[in-house]
Amino acid sequence: MRAANEVLSGQTRRGLLRRVLPFLGPAFIASVAYIDPGNFSTNIQGGATFGYLLLWVIVASNLMAMLIQALSAKLGIATGLNLPEMCRTYFPRPVVWGMWLLAEIVAMATDLAEFLGAAVGFQLLFHIPLLLGGLLTAIVTFLILGLERYGFRPLEAVISALVGVIALCYVIETILVRPAWDTIAYHAFVPQFSGPESILLASGILGATVMPHVIYLHSALTQKRIVVRDPVRLKRLFRYELLDVIIAMGIAGFVNAAMLIMAAGTFFQAGLRQVATLEDAYRTLQPLLGGAASWVFAISLLISGLSSSTVGTMSGQVIMQGFLHRQIPVWLRRLVTMLPSLLVILIGLEPTRTLVISQVVLSFGIPFALVPLILFTQRRDIMGVLVNSRLTTALAWLVASLIIALNIFLLYQVFTGG
Repeated sequence: MRAANEVLSGQTRRGLLRRVLPFLGPAFIASVAYIDPGNFSTNIQGGATFGYLLLWVIVASNLMAMLIQALSAKLGIATGLNLPEMCRTYFPRPVVWGMWLLAEIVAMATDLAEFLGAAVGFQLLFHIPLLLGGLLTAIVTFLILGLERYGFRPLEAVISALVGVIALCYVIETILVRPAWDTIAYHAFVPQFSGPESILLASGILGATVMPHVIYLHSALTQKRIVVRDPVRLKRLFRYELLDVIIAMGIAGFVNAAMLIMAAGTFFQAGLRQVATLEDAYRTLQPLLGGAASWVFAISLLISGLSSSTVGTMSGQVIMQGFLHRQIPVWLRRLVTMLPSLLVILIGLEPTRTLVISQVVLSFGIPFALVPLILFTQRRDIMGVLVNSRLTTALAWLVASLIIALNIFLLYQVFTGG
């Protein structure tokens, strides 16, 4: 990109916005994973059950997401390889095959959540069967991914626009709710719990912060987007990509916070503490806030499902190509990721419960993406001038340990009936 190279050379007189613009995009695609239908369920349950109490968990989760996604973006910039390709290069073959199988399961579980969310959105808005909604989701996903043939910019623009629509929907929801801003400011920064159930739900929000599929994907989005080798330009490029991460993840954090605020300002305030499904949330919003609120909620859910299913399918492509290093037809790679989702809808499993199960599957995959990412980015022989500082590495291991521990705790709760 000529505009990006001019900025990196330091020879441009562009204003700040025009200097930043060529570097925005990869993190916006990655940020979709943080506002997918699985987040809808967790945030709405948190707000309905405990009001604004757990808002600080979303703030903390978002800061962790910024760190991890920045490391993934940096890996692609520094090495020219994505995380699956790095694993294939540096790990023994049996380990690579095991990681590939687990990553494929994770990609399918991811698409399962996204497809179900979009199908529920189609059903709520247009009263069509879930299976037809799933098929429409597959068609739209193929169409959006077809933009890849025209370069990365059109795809980034479409995904960023979809993220903008979701954010706009929750701006509208927040205005309709008229929340207590002083209470929100307090709970956003003061950690508090209210009994064991709030601790478990906080663990659910925090433990699902980092999605393994988007760790793999982000490194692929930056690996060949803007290629530079000069150390000074590399550092400058990473600073701009870091700004991309902060802006995109900041928007995702706002959307997650707005979900919880909406649930707290409506369901919790009305004494409706047991909003169990996405359909319940849609139906209950109408008498509380009017028809506009329920429609805005359904539209945001549909857009979230469509955009995140696209990102989930992209992750499946990166995983299969990166670990196997095989040339597989694009349509086949996409179909492998989508097919389980359509089969689950065809069987007729309950959507919200299936969303929860998919999040459990994702928990298994987190260490296998997060640990290699930190191992690679802390090595100077791999990263060169973009190697992690000691502080960054220490923070990354702390975050990884916390996320992995919480996911182990959640899995224990699930399998022991806790």
